[in-house]
Amino acid sequence: MANENKRDYYEVLGVQKNASDDEIRRAYRKLAAKYHPDVNHEPGAEEKFKEINEANEVLSDSDKRAKYDQFGFAGVDPNFGAGAAGGNPFGDFGFGGFGDIFSDLFGGGARRTASPNAPRRGGNLGARLEITFEEAAFGVEKQINISRIEDCDVCHGSGSADGKTEVCDQCHGSGTVTRNQNFMGMMMRSNEPCPRCRGTGKIIQNLCSRCKGKGKVKRKNEIRVKIPAGVDDGQSVRVRGEGDAGLNGGPKGDLLVEISIRPHDLFKRQDAEVFCEVPISITQAACGTEMEIPTLDGPVRMKIPAGTQTGTVFQLKGRGIPYVGSTRRGNQNVTVVVETPTKLNSEQERLLRQLEESFSDGVFPKRKAFLKK
Repeated sequence: MANENKRDYYEVLGVQKNASDDEIRRAYRKLAAKYHPDVNHEPGAEEKFKEINEANEVLSDSDKRAKYDQFGFAGVDPNFGAGAAGGNPFGDFGFGGFGDIFSDLFGGGARRTASPNAPRRGGNLGARLEITFEEAAFGVEKQINISRIEDCDVCHGSGSADGKTEVCDQCHGSGTVTRNQNFMGMMMRSNEPCPRCRGTGKIIQNLCSRCKGKGKVKRKNEIRVKIPAGVDDGQSVRVRGEGDAGLNGGPKGDLLVEISIRPHDLFKRQDAEVFCEVPISITQAACGTEMEIPTLDGPVRMKIPAGTQTGTVFQLKGRGIPYVGSTRRGNQNVTVVVETPTKLNSEQERLLRQLEESFSDGVFPKRKAFLKK
């Protein structure tokens, strides 16, 4: 996208400009899990995911972030310093060369980019999984399908059909080349990615037919995910080492599975507490009763005392959701709703009116207090 249409990278990730590396990492993981094309099929989600990745690629790299903070989008443009019209006024010193100029002038201190052959951790992946209310309460193992980047199974990640690579004869394996430039009458040195090996430090003469020399392929996988008891809606479960493959022997990334809990017909939940409503008749409320109440563990007998009013809440201890990583559980809160009979026939209506006429004022203390007021 054109620079004038781009959003600020800090705005994309929803962090402040002084955000720490951990804050940037957490913000990226949360957004990537939400907008990953494998789990979000809404219009515009894929473009949003690309925008998030682009912002993270810059802000998670200390060198790129420093250039972005100083020069904006121009600082992280591949053509930065390439002498294009209207570009960087320092001419042909190349991306990353600016720090080398000042390093040569003032005796060092500029940060160098990592070796192209250094191990790099693979990227994290995001997925979404819907489970039932009971599965969330007691835990479950599920199998999900994901697409991830893996080492090519033909060349085993080397990118070479015969497994052979050569050290680049231009950069001697460093991935960078030094250029001497005349700057305002002074000779300056700058480092640039090697044009022959494209910064990899290696030359492959016989490219692998499967991965075309990249060493990586995208493959679908079935992953077993263990969901802990007590997980809540919107929380993510991390499956370590099930993300994209790393580079140069670096470790794999992680898989972040966002949990979505299907609504239950009877129960609602708040943290570890379970809530449900139980309808009872006027007779049961007035005379008292004992009835079966549904719980996550099956039905239990609960006593409802005589004179129970609608809206009264009874608590069943330890019948709620387990706390994650603990044997302790929340409670189940049962709200009693007194149901008024409808569609009475004439005989039923006559008997009810006759019953009410037999009541003394003490039977309805709330009504008596209301009438007195």
